[in-house]
Amino acid sequence: MIKLITIDENSRVPKYQQIIDSIIHNISQGNLTMDQKIPSINMFSEEFYLSRDTVEKAYSILKERKIITSIRGKGFYISRTKLISKVNILFLINKLSSYKLRTYNHFINSIGANSHTDLHIYHCDETLFLNLLEKNKGGYDYFIVMPHFKSDDLKHVSLPEKVCNALKTIPDDKLIILDNVKSFSNKNVVQIYQDFENDIYIALNKGLEKIKKYEKIMLVYPDNTVYPYPKRILHGFRKFCIEHKLDFEIIEEIYDHMILKKGDLFITIEEADLVNLVKQVREDEFVLGKEIGIISYNDTPLKELLGITVISTDFKVMAETAAQVILNKTKGVSLKVPFNFIDRKSV
Repeated sequence: MIKLITIDENSRVPKYQQIIDSIIHNISQGNLTMDQKIPSINMFSEEFYLSRDTVEKAYSILKERKIITSIRGKGFYISRTKLISKVNILFLINKLSSYKLRTYNHFINSIGANSHTDLHIYHCDETLFLNLLEKNKGGYDYFIVMPHFKSDDLKHVSLPEKVCNALKTIPDDKLIILDNVKSFSNKNVVQIYQDFENDIYIALNKGLEKIKKYEKIMLVYPDNTVYPYPKRILHGFRKFCIEHKLDFEIIEEIYDHMILKKGDLFITIEEADLVNLVKQVREDEFVLGKEIGIISYNDTPLKELLGITVISTDFKVMAETAAQVILNKTKGVSLKVPFNFIDRKSV
C-alpha cells in the first residue's frame, strides 16, 4: 500500500490532508478494498518522513468518517468503500412514499456526482431514528433530516425531546432540517420547510371560487395511521371553512360503499383513499368536477395524468434548495417552500 500513497512536498495542501485524499483516491480506484489492512501510524510516518502527529491526525479524520477502523492489537483496516467522495450525506426520511422518494431523487439529480448520499428510512420510529443517528453521526459531512414521528397512540409528533437533543449534537453547519421544522428552534441550522397550517389555508383560498360551488367539504384525515400527519393540516382546513362559512366534515377514511351526494367535495391525503373515492364516483356514475369534487394533498405524476386537482408543496424546489445549500456551503438560513393550488378537472 505504501507504493500507492503520494505525498507532494511542494504542495500547499497540508500533509495530513494529502494522506486522507490519497487513501480515498485509492479506495475509489479499487486499489484498496474492504477489510484491507493499512500501515500503522509509526510505519507511515517513518516511510514518508512525517511527524507521528500528522499521520495520527489523518487517521483520526478517516476514522471519524468511518472510512477506516482500528482493532486493538491488530492495526488499522479499510471499513468503508462506497461513500468515497468529497461530500458524504446522510438523508433520513420518515416513510417510503412517492413524494418523499421524488424529493430524494430531485436532490440526487441536483447535488451532482461529486458526492455520495445514503438514504435511510426510519418509519416515524423514534428509537430507530436515534439508533441510525448514533451509528452514523461521525461518518458524514451533512445530515438531512425530515422529522416526522409518532406517539404510542399513533399521533403525529414533530420532534420528541430525545430526537431534538440528539440533533443538537450535530454541528450546526452539518445539519439541514427538511420539510418540518416545528419545535426545532436552532436558527443556526438550515431549515427548508412547509408551513402545514397556513399552506393548506392559503392554497384553498386560491381555489375558493370553485370550492364555493360545492355544498359540503369533507377532509379525509387519517387519525390513527402508521405514518401520522401533522394536526396543523386540520387547523388550517378548519380555519378556511369557518372563515368562509362553509359546511364541512372531517372523516378518517373513504369507506366502502360511501354515501356520496351531489355537491360533495372531498380533500384526500392518502393515495388509497383517493383511489377508493375515484372508483366509487365512477361506479355511482357521478360527473367528477361537476357533481362530485376531489382535491388531493401532494401532487404525483399519476394525479396529473388523471386530472386530479391538488394542493401541494413543490418538492422539487425543496430538494434543489437543499442541494444548493450544500454546494454553496450556506449556513443558518430558513426558507419556506412554495405550496400551490393546481387546478385540474376534478373540481
